[in-house]
Amino acid sequence: MTPLSPIRTTFETMRAGNAERRIRFGLGERRAALDRLASVMRANEKAIVEAVRSDLGRPEAETILIDYLTVLQDIRHARRRLHAWMRPRRVAPTFATFGASGKVIPQPRGTCLIISPWNLPFCLALSPLVSCLAAGNAAILKPSEVTPASSALIARMIAAAFPPDLVSVIEGGKEVAEELLALPFDHIFFTGSPAVGKIVMAAAARNLTSVTLELGGKSPVIVGEGADIERAADWIVFGKFLNAGQVCIAPDHLFVHVSIKDRFLSALRARIAKAYGTAAASENLCQIVSDQHASRLSALIADALEKGADPVHDNGGEGRTRGPLLLQGITPEMLLDQEEIFGPILPILPFDDLSPVIDRINARDKPLALYIFDRDQARIDRIISQTTSGGVGINLTVVHYTQANLPFGGVNTSGIGAAHGEWGFRAFSHERAILQNRFLALPLLFPPYDRHKMRLIGLIKRVLG
Repeated sequence: MTPLSPIRTTFETMRAGNAERRIRFGLGERRAALDRLASVMRANEKAIVEAVRSDLGRPEAETILIDYLTVLQDIRHARRRLHAWMRPRRVAPTFATFGASGKVIPQPRGTCLIISPWNLPFCLALSPLVSCLAAGNAAILKPSEVTPASSALIARMIAAAFPPDLVSVIEGGKEVAEELLALPFDHIFFTGSPAVGKIVMAAAARNLTSVTLELGGKSPVIVGEGADIERAADWIVFGKFLNAGQVCIAPDHLFVHVSIKDRFLSALRARIAKAYGTAAASENLCQIVSDQHASRLSALIADALEKGADPVHDNGGEGRTRGPLLLQGITPEMLLDQEEIFGPILPILPFDDLSPVIDRINARDKPLALYIFDRDQARIDRIISQTTSGGVGINLTVVHYTQANLPFGGVNTSGIGAAHGEWGFRAFSHERAILQNRFLALPLLFPPYDRHKMRLIGLIKRVLG
């Protein structure tokens, strides 16, 4: 026999334990696993900060907020509510099943694959793992090779906290991902770009594997004429330049009503200067992850400027050190208007009529997030009812990701399925339907279909309309 590759061996070892985990990996064991993950996170807090600083040049405060505390909050939330999530749910009988009891039992899917991106290397690898363990599964994690220090630390942390037949980390690049995706996992949780999401989904289809896809897109912001200008500027600068804009739910482009545009741009400039200064390099601003990504952003800027875009604020910079940039005069032929930006560049698009803004949003792929700043509830409700997006933030940005009592996920090109809290638990669970006969009357209708039974069927037809 041909010897199995290390990846296949790890997978087969995990899969061999699926049946036993369904029996043995109960509430206490799942909570203990979550506790071990929390403990290893706390023990490595400084190492996490340094790994992300090495990979992304990110400030310590941002790493604590978005790559450390988010995971601990998810663990705390899951641990407290896990008993309720695991409890079988009784369902009411229907007319046809009167006399039978029905319930839904959440069961572990089995052996799962979690593929995480580079922009939030710990949060986007370990938060899905929280849901996976809470649901009673084993998991293989594949962190991004673009952030090698973070990937290596995740591997060490997981090896210290879990036996390899429960959770394992497999590092590597495209070839490793391809080998993993060829395996018949019971569920795949992928976070990344829509382009790679299509590859993941195609690979999953070959094994009929269920998927959760957390993707991205061009998330718009609408600043209405009734917006609190200072408040809107604070939230938009925070959400846009957090992690240097390298966040899947970062504001991508901004529509602002012409009646407040000048005052709003002044507020944006003042807030940027307060947060990041006036130079490209700032101790409060993350770097671009790699030279390749920096070159892509430079090309987007050059293309926009060549086609007539007008900088209204620019902290400058080159290479991986790129300061905040505000651009107006954006047109549809610009690459900046077509691609997800994923960097510290914010296009400004004035409007005086909300209808074309809504039409423009609806003409494009459904975004992962939509942000509205206004105090007019009728306008807010109109935007929500006439558009579609993964989530909506009203008078805030990005923080809806941290609300574990809300589902987080996209629509079509921005994602499939939902995560966080109970929705994450359900994503990694098979909701098994159980119907038990007690005194069903259906045998009265079993063949042969004589005239008495046809009369009964006729009576049922009249009752059901």
